[in-house]
Amino acid sequence: MQFLSLYLTLVLLRVCIIEAIQCSIENEDRVDCYPETIPAVKEHCEQRGCCYNSNPNLNDNVPWCFFPTDYKAYKLSDYKATPHGFQGDLTLTSGTSHHFVDEIQQLKLLVYLETETRLHFKIVDANKPRYEVPIQTPALQKAAENTAYKVDVKDDRFGLIVTRKDTGVVILNTTIAPLIYSDQFLQMSSALPTNDIYGLGERHGGVLVSTNWNRLLFWARDQQPRENENLYGDHAFYMGIENDGKAHGVFLLNSNAKEIELQPSPALTWRTIGGILDFYVFLGPTPEEVVQQYTQVIGRTFMPPYWSLGFHLCRWGYGSSNNTWDIVKRMRDAKIPQDVQWNDIDYMSKHLDFTYDKTTFDTLPQMVDDLHKNGQHYIMIIDPGISNKQPSGTYPAYKQGIELDVFIKDPRTNAPIIGEVWPGSTVYPDYTHPYINSYWSDQLSGYEDKIHFDGVWIDMNEPSNFVTGSTTGCPNNQYEDPPYVPHVTGGKLQSRTLCSSSKHYNKTIHYDVHSLTGLLEMKATSEVMAAMRKKRSFVISRSTFPSAGIYGGHWSGDITSTWPDLRQSIASVINFNMFGIPMVGADICGFSGSTNEELCIRWMQLGAFYPFSRNHNMKLTRGQAPVDFSTSVQVPMRNALLKRYLFLPYLYTLFYSSHINGTTVARGLMLEFPEDHTARKIDEQFMWGSGLLISPCLYVSSSSVNAYFPRGLWYDCTTENFGNKIDSQGQYETLSAPLNGSIPLHIRGGNIIPAQYPELNTVKSRKQPFIIFVAPDNTGKACGQLYWDDGETLMGDSPIAHVAIDFVLLDNTLSSYASNFNYTESMVVSDISIFGIDTKPKSVTFNKKEIVKTEIVNDNTLRVEVSADLKENFELKWVL
Repeated sequence: MQFLSLYLTLVLLRVCIIEAIQCSIENEDRVDCYPETIPAVKEHCEQRGCCYNSNPNLNDNVPWCFFPTDYKAYKLSDYKATPHGFQGDLTLTSGTSHHFVDEIQQLKLLVYLETETRLHFKIVDANKPRYEVPIQTPALQKAAENTAYKVDVKDDRFGLIVTRKDTGVVILNTTIAPLIYSDQFLQMSSALPTNDIYGLGERHGGVLVSTNWNRLLFWARDQQPRENENLYGDHAFYMGIENDGKAHGVFLLNSNAKEIELQPSPALTWRTIGGILDFYVFLGPTPEEVVQQYTQVIGRTFMPPYWSLGFHLCRWGYGSSNNTWDIVKRMRDAKIPQDVQWNDIDYMSKHLDFTYDKTTFDTLPQMVDDLHKNGQHYIMIIDPGISNKQPSGTYPAYKQGIELDVFIKDPRTNAPIIGEVWPGSTVYPDYTHPYINSYWSDQLSGYEDKIHFDGVWIDMNEPSNFVTGSTTGCPNNQYEDPPYVPHVTGGKLQSRTLCSSSKHYNKTIHYDVHSLTGLLEMKATSEVMAAMRKKRSFVISRSTFPSAGIYGGHWSGDITSTWPDLRQSIASVINFNMFGIPMVGADICGFSGSTNEELCIRWMQLGAFYPFSRNHNMKLTRGQAPVDFSTSVQVPMRNALLKRYLFLPYLYTLFYSSHINGTTVARGLMLEFPEDHTARKIDEQFMWGSGLLISPCLYVSSSSVNAYFPRGLWYDCTTENFGNKIDSQGQYETLSAPLNGSIPLHIRGGNIIPAQYPELNTVKSRKQPFIIFVAPDNTGKACGQLYWDDGETLMGDSPIAHVAIDFVLLDNTLSSYASNFNYTESMVVSDISIFGIDTKPKSVTFNKKEIVKTEIVNDNTLRVEVSADLKENFELKWVL
C-alpha cells in the first residue's frame, strides 16, 4: 500500500511538473483563453484546458487564463495538391473542448496560390455552407508558379506557416494557439514578424497600431470617434513592415462582429462570431505593392469627377436656402475658391429623405441653378431611415418600398422592422435586395427632377438607430444574445442599430450583413447616379467596408474642434488610403464644438491637402466657413486653397493611378520610406504620391514645424521660400510656419510635378495654363506623369478621350512624351521651373529654338517662360 501511495504521489507530481512546463509561457507570449469581459476564474479557466495565473497583475493586461503549449486542436489529414493549390480535412481531436461553445467537428482547409505574391486560404465547415461576404474577388484558374512565399502546415495540432522565400521571414504562424471554430465563435492566432503594424480600422488613434495588449473592434456603429471604440467602418486589413523594410499584408474577409487582439510578443488573435475564416496574405515586398495587391482583391478605386477635387463647404444649421446661398455669394466676393456647396439634414421637409422644405428652403432650386451657372456643384445628405408615419400614399419613398417589399423585416412579424432616426419612426431599405437599385433609382431620379444635384452624401448608414434594436425591442434568440460578444461599445450588437436577427433578402440576417450596409448603399447610389447622370458620380459615405472605394469616398465623421482631433485626422487619411478609399478627409475645423481663429486657420491649411477637402460643422456652434472670419483670417485660408488648386493636375493624376493601379493618393511616410525606421512612426506629416511632402503646423501658439525629411533632396515650393533645398541624410528640420503664412510643402528630388494656375473653381482653373515643377535628385534626374481628360466622362471598358504624358529629366534636358487619345481641348504650358540651378545658363532651348524669357528665382531655381501645347512632345535643354 505504501508503494502504491508513493507511486500515485509520483504520478501526480509528474503530472504537475508537466502541467507547469506546459504553462511556463512568458507573459508577452500568452494567448488569451478567456476573452470575455468578466474576469476569468480558475475553475472556468481550467475547464477549458487552459493555464491560470493565480497571482495576476491587475494593470498589465496580460491574460489571466491562457493556452498551454500542448493545447488540443484540429488534426489535418488528406492534405493534397489541387489545381488551385492544396486542400485538406480538419478533424477535431476526440474529447477536445476549448470553449463555451460546441465546436464544429469536421472542417475543410482550402489553400489557393493565387499569384506570385498573393496567397488565399479559407477554412470552412466540411458539411454545410456558412455565410460568406458577397464582394467580388478575383477568379482563379490555376495555381501560381514561382511564388514569393512557401506554405507549410502542421498536421497533429493544425497550424499554417507562411514564409517569405528570399529572406526566410515568417509572415504568418498560426501554430501558437488552437484554431477554434464553432457556429458563433471562430478564433485563430498568429505570431507576427514585426511590431510595426498599420491599418486595422476604422479607429481613432495614431497610424502605428500598438501591439501592447491592444484590442480593436469591428462592428459598424454610429459613434463619435474616440479611442478604443468601434466606429463607422470595418476594415480587418493590416500591413506589417519587417525589419529590413519589406512589407506584407493580411486581410480577413468577414463581415460579422469581430475583434483583433494584439500582444507584444508580437502576435495577434482574430475573433469573429459568424461566417468563415477567409484570409488573404500579400507579400509586397514594398508597402505600396501591398496596397496594390490588396486593392486587386477588393477592387480598384473609382475615378472621381475633376470638380470633386475642389473645395467643399457645408454646415448643419444654415436654416434656409437663402442663408446657404449667401455663404456661396460671400465666398465668391471674397475670391476664395469653392467648387461644391452642400446641405445637411435641415434642408429636408420634416427630415424626410428626397424632400426639401418649401418654406425655409424655397429658393433651393434657384440656388443650385446659380451654382451650375458659375461652374460650381451641389450635394445634399440622405439618411437610410425612411419614415413610415406619413399620411397614406403621400410619401413615395415609403409607398414604393412597401410595394417592392425592399425593407428589412422584423423577425417576429415579417413586417418592416421599425426604428427611430431623425424623422421619428422609420423603416430601413434592404440593400441586399435585388430590387434595391430600381427602388433607389425611383427616389433619386424623383428628387433630381426637383433639385439638380451632382452628388450624394449618405450618412447614418451603419445603420444608425436611436433606439436599441427596434421600437418594440428584439426577440430572445442566439443572434441577439450570442455565446460571445466582442467588446463593442454599448455592450450589445443591437446598440444604436437594428436587431441582429432582422431579416434581409433570401434568409440572410442582419447579424451577418450589418457592417456591409454602408458599402451596399454606396454601390446602389453610385450605380444609380451613373445611370441617371450619364457621367461620373460622387458619393461620400460614413460607413464603409472593403471595396467601398470602388463606389465613392469617406469622411471621418463627427470629430470635434480640438487640436488632438486636428492631428489625428492625418492618421485617418493615411489609413483609408491603405484601405483602398483614397477620397477621404475630415471635417475641416471640426464638426462638433466651436472652433477658434487659430485652430481653423491651421485646419484649413491642413485640410487644403486632404484628398477630400470639406469644411463642415454642426448647428448651434459658431460659423467656420472662411468668410465667417475677418478678412485678415481669410488670407491664409485663401492662400492654402489656392495652393491646393495649383496642384490639382498632380492630384488628379494620382487618383488616376489609384483607379488603374491601386496605388495610394495620400500616403504616410512609412509607405514611401519603409527602410527608414524614423519615417515608420511619423503621422503628423504625409505625402501626395511620392513627390509632395506636406508638413502642417498642428500645435496651438506654434509658428514652426519640426518636420522630418527622409534621405534625399527636398525643394521648398511655398511662396516665401520657393526653391530652398534640403539635402537630408534622414533628419528633422525646423521650418518656419507663421499663422498668416503658408503650410510647408516640399517636392522630393527625382519628381516632376504638373500644376496649373489656380482659379476660384475647377471649371475656371482647367482653362488656365499649366506649370511644370522639376525637382532633380542627387544625380540630376527626375520623372513624372500627367493624366488629363474632360474630368467627367464615365470610365468604362472603352478608352475615353484623354492625354497621358511622361516627363523625364536627364542630362540637363527635360523631355515630354505625350500619348494623345483623341483629346482636343487646349492644354497650354506657360511656365517651367527647374529647382537646384543657381546660375543663369549659357543657353536655353525649347524644341531646339532659343528661349529668351528665363530668370533665376531666389538664386536657386531656373524659371523658363514658354508657350506650347502639352499634347505635343517637347524638349527643353539648357547649358550651364
